[in-house]
Formats: sequence, C-alpha cells, structure tokens
Amino acid sequence: MDTVAAIPKYNLTEDQEKKLILREYRALLRSLKPKLKLGDKELLRTAFEMAAEAHKTMRRKSGEPYILHPLAVARICSEEIGLGVRSTICALLHDTVEDTDITLEDIEREFSGEIARIVDGLTKISNVVDVNASRQAENFKKILLTLTDDPRVILIKLADRLHNMRTLDSMKREKQLKIASETVYVYAPLAHRMGLYTIKTELEDLAMKYLEPEEYREIARKLAETKRERSRYINEFIKPLKDKLDKAGGFDFDIYGRPKSIHSIWNKMRKKGVAFEEVYDLFAIRVILNSPPEKEKEDCWKVYSMITDEYNPSPERLRDWLSNPKSNGYEALHTTVMGPQGKWVEVQIRSKRMNEIAEKGLAAHWKYKEGAADESRFDKWFQQIREVLNNQDNDSIDFLQDFKTSFLAEEIYVYTPKGDVKMLPVGSTALDFAFSIHSAIGVQCIGAKVNHKLVPISHKLRSGDQVEIITSGKQKPNEDWLGIVVTAKAKSKIKDALKEEKRKIADEGKYIVQRRLENFGAAYNQHNIDILTAFYKLSSSLDFFYQVSVRNIDLKELKEFQVLGDRLEPPKPVRPAEQRPADNAAPSVPRKDTELIIFGESSDRIVYTLANCCKPIPGDDVFGFVSVGKGLTIHRTNCPNAAKLMANYGHRVVKTKWAKNKEISFLTGIRIVGMDDVGVINKITNLISGELKLNIAALTIEAKDGLFEGNIRIYVHDKEELDELVIRLKQLNGINTVVRYDTETAS
Repeated sequence: MDTVAAIPKYNLTEDQEKKLILREYRALLRSLKPKLKLGDKELLRTAFEMAAEAHKTMRRKSGEPYILHPLAVARICSEEIGLGVRSTICALLHDTVEDTDITLEDIEREFSGEIARIVDGLTKISNVVDVNASRQAENFKKILLTLTDDPRVILIKLADRLHNMRTLDSMKREKQLKIASETVYVYAPLAHRMGLYTIKTELEDLAMKYLEPEEYREIARKLAETKRERSRYINEFIKPLKDKLDKAGGFDFDIYGRPKSIHSIWNKMRKKGVAFEEVYDLFAIRVILNSPPEKEKEDCWKVYSMITDEYNPSPERLRDWLSNPKSNGYEALHTTVMGPQGKWVEVQIRSKRMNEIAEKGLAAHWKYKEGAADESRFDKWFQQIREVLNNQDNDSIDFLQDFKTSFLAEEIYVYTPKGDVKMLPVGSTALDFAFSIHSAIGVQCIGAKVNHKLVPISHKLRSGDQVEIITSGKQKPNEDWLGIVVTAKAKSKIKDALKEEKRKIADEGKYIVQRRLENFGAAYNQHNIDILTAFYKLSSSLDFFYQVSVRNIDLKELKEFQVLGDRLEPPKPVRPAEQRPADNAAPSVPRKDTELIIFGESSDRIVYTLANCCKPIPGDDVFGFVSVGKGLTIHRTNCPNAAKLMANYGHRVVKTKWAKNKEISFLTGIRIVGMDDVGVINKITNLISGELKLNIAALTIEAKDGLFEGNIRIYVHDKEELDELVIRLKQLNGINTVVRYDTETAS
C-alpha cells in the first residue's frame, strides 16, 4: 500500500491525467496479450474500472493519481515476473479492500473466490509498510502464512514493494530509510529465494541509493566512466569463444556481458576491503543455449569444456547448479576464468529454459492448475516454513531472525549415509542435520561422523559432506544447543524439549509450594500463585515452580505474608517499591515528527548515547533509536545493525541531525595498509599530529612480508576532518588503502 497525500507536486491537467492512465492500461493489456483467453479482457476491464472508481479521489505522495500505482504493480507482475491474468486482476485490486469501500464479498461476487482469497492475503499483509507498525515481525509472519497458501500473494507483494521503491523519492527521509532497510532486510532476500534475481538486484540497488547515497553515486559514476573500456574488454574476451562455438556447430547460442549490480560491487569492496578499481569481476559473461531439454546438461558441459580450453579456470570457483539446482529452482554452471590482461572473469552457462527460470523465478515454473508437475524443492521449502509457523510460541523478532538464517540464506547440500540429499542453510551444524532428519534423532544426538570422521555436534557442515548421526538415549538438550544450531526447526524443537524438561522439574516445585501453602493456612489457587510469582519478580508460574524446585527460592519469606480468608497478601513494604514513581526516569523522547538536534541548544534536555557498534561522529548520516531502559541511542544509517533496527522497530526511530560544535572531539578509528618502508610511521604521525593537529588515542602497526597494517584510534571533531585526514593519508607514498572502521573494532 502507498501513502496518500493531498498536495500535488506535479502539474498535469485532468485531461492529461486521463490520457496517462489510459496509456498505462493499454500497455498492461499489450503485455498480457499472449495469455488472454475468452472473457479475460472483460474481466481485466472490470477490475481496472473497479479500482479506478474506488481510488478516484486518492493521490500518491508525488501528487499523481493513485490508480497509477496498482496499474504499475500489475505491469510488473505481467512483464517482469511473468504472472498471468488472474494475478494481474489481483494486483489491480490489491489496495481496494483496505483503502476503499469495496469488500471481499464484492470481489468474490464480481470475479471468483480464488481472486478474493489472494486479495485478502494482500490486504492482511499490507500494513507491513506502515511506519508505526509496532510489530513488524508479526506482520511478516502473516506474509509467510499467506505465502504458503498461495505463492502468488508474495509475488504480487514483491511487485508492490518494487514499485514503492522505484517511487520512494517523494517520501520523507526517515520513511525512506525505514522502507529501504525493510526492503534490504526482508524483501530482497525473499525475492532471491523466489528466484527473482533481477528484482532482487534492483531492490538492493534502490535500497542502497537511500541507505548509502554517497557510495551509490560514487560506484554509479565509476561504472559510467569505465563503460567503454569494459565493453571493449568484453568483446575481446567473447570473440575467441564465439569463433569456437560457431566452428563446433550444432549450438544455437547467445553470448553477452552483463554488468554486476552496484550493490554487489559495493558488497565486494566492503567484504574484501578493496577499492572499486580492485574489484575484478565487475561484470559476468553469459552463454545462453537454445538446447532441447534432454540435451541441456550435456551442451552446458560441452560449452564449459570449450571455454576452459581457451581460458584457464580457477578450480575453487566452479559452481555446478546443473546436477543440484538451488531450492529456488536456479540451474546454471558458473566458472571463473583468467581472461586477457590477467583479469578474472565470471562465466555463467545455462539453457534458455534455465534463463527463463533465473529471470522469472517461481512464476516461471510454478504450476497453478490441478495435476501440477512435481515442484518438490519449493514444496519442501513451503512445508518447512509451515512447520515453523505452526509453532505459536516463537517470539516474533526471533522468528524473523530465524527465518532469515533458515530460509533466506544460500544452501548447502549434505548427504545421509544412504546417499539421500538434504538441503540446509549455509552455517548449519551436525546438530541441525540431526534435527532435519527427525526431532527424536536431534534431541538424542551426541555427535556425528562426517565423511567417516568423528566430529562434535557443533561441527559446521560443508556442501558435499556425508553425515551419520550418533545418538544416545541418555542425551538431553541444554541451553547451549540454541547457540549451535541455525535452522528454525532445530531451534524450535530444542526450545520445546527444554520447556518439557523444565516442566518436569517444575512439577516437583509445584508440589512443594502446595504443601507449604496448606501448612501456612492459605489455599493453593491461581490468585495466590500469581501473587507469589509477582513477589519473586518472575514472568510465569512455571518459572516460579522451577526456581522453587532447583532451590533458588526457599519460600521462607512466606512468614511475612498475611492470610485473608484463602487469599495471600504480600508484605506491605514490597508494594511501594514495586510501584515507585518514575521521577528519575529518562526525559521523554521527542515526538516522531520533531527534529532532534544533537549538540544544539536543546541537547541538555535529551539523554542520548552514541552507539558503540558504529561510533557516529558529527557529519555522519544518523538516526536516533529509542531503546528500552537506555533512552536514545544514536546510530549511523550505515551501521551494521541499522537495517535490522529500522526493519523490526521502525516505530522507535527518531529523526536526528548534527548541530555544529567544534568544541567536542570524538573517538573514531582508521585502518591503513601500505608498503613497509623506513620512515613510513614517521610520515603518518607527522601528518596526523603535526600538520592536522589531531590527537592520537592509540596506534598499532604490524608489518609482515613487506606490507604493514596500521590501526589508529583518533579524536576528530566531525566527518569533514576525518575525510580530510583520509584524503591526505592516501596521498602519502607507499600507502595502499585507508578505511574507517565500520564496526565495534573501534571501541
């Protein structure tokens, strides 16, 4: 759903608006033409008119007519995801039930129960975009419930999110940050899992445009500058391959270069700590073969063989998703080879059918009709999600975290002793594998044999491992196990087992409490148990009984309680302490729409702390986060934890900006790598202390094999000063890279 505003920011006459709407509608019809059956056109017309009428008084933030949003979402569904007529009708109606007077009954009467059900699914999850939703993860759970009923719901939702991201410019800055964080945290991985690589890439790039504007612009500029040079190189690389394939004959193929996305280039720069110029695979070469289904694999391997005859491959960079497709259906052969001028180049080989699946993902091979073909990988994935969703005890935020690691991560393939393959997320351990076979095997797991070698339950598995689980009837899960596993199934089964164990121990405590109360002349009833639980500051009666059973509570304070009839009254002094007035509570945080100025005149009225995870300094793009018990914490918008905070707790984010104040210095850190040369340390310290007059808090230098790495903790007044320092250091002879610490390493 999109936010509505009454103030138009663009100038179109009513007549021009009507023409624009009609043009969009006709473009939608054109894109659906191959899929239209008898009567479909009339249904589409009805849906369009229904939506146009329902939204006629509404406008988007940009001022344009609201109906352009559902039309754009419908076109994305049809053109970019490859969905059919019914899904397009749902996309046109996706906001009507929530925002207008149209009901689900109206939709069912006009179209069908199936369309009403999908629109209902979309309505239930529409408030995920709501900035004030206090339970983002709860809403996300709803998305997944509808996803497992009908995957089209999530595909239309992704189209909706993609259009909102494409038109995010007209939103306020804090809303842009919130929506972009949520996109990169949940929706981009979900698009990836659905096999929608193009959409996933665009979502990541658009999110980066708002979350990391400077880096985004810089990489985009450098890509534009190097475009001609890249094209020349791609042609040079492709020419011998094209000749080889033509000469071999029998291949109907396309071969072309494709630039990597800005987000993936930035990720590489960050992970490897390298500059743009040092990222070797700025593009990938694609070979698309038009082969019949029975010859696809054989042809792909033949082409692989020809490519590696021409260019030397890197053995550890071969990815064979032909023999073992990813669980989102992706099939291809990837290799990285040494091209001309000593540059590594990634080559992707796939058939036309595989390419269609890579572009359109789930929609390209999901069969909605009865008697559907076996979509076993997706079915298994949905089945696993259903299992986790049915476990109602899960805390929502934990659930979202578990969902990301269990279902949105890349997977590894592991074999059972009989040779059956199991798919698990990257990072899975032997214990995860045990639970994936059966909960009963998981709870009794004491170790495993991986490729016939004995390993502990915490051993991390790798693709291709063969695993045999060793069990013992005496084994019991403990709290530490939760830190060993990554899959949601294993976590929830361990929690269940721990709870069951706790319940058994608590039963003994219950018996002790019952006897003690009866001796004391008070009744054993729920009211008295609640009084005791509150008195000992525990969250549930189960905890209370458990603590009694393990002798952490000995109930001697019961003597101080009063018995009124069969009711217990806690001792008097406890009550005022329990309900102490909050006079020394942290000053209240400003309302959502106020501007918080840090170090301005009002700074004394607001209690805040600077986050240790990202060490913000004046000039950084920052936001305030209201944390329970700590007041306001200031984070950088590119903080490692920012996406998680804004996606899960958007309602606690407060808009902040820096006020100029040169009096206060901030501790930050930089890492320098360069050639280990005589006097290099002297040059660095002279520049920092002598020329720029900055205080060094700590300096560590390590030299190895002719290179040195220096970590400097330093006091600066603001980001300008830090940027100036980085530029000046880079100008020194022998210095390779200078980067600011990104995480808590500076603390």
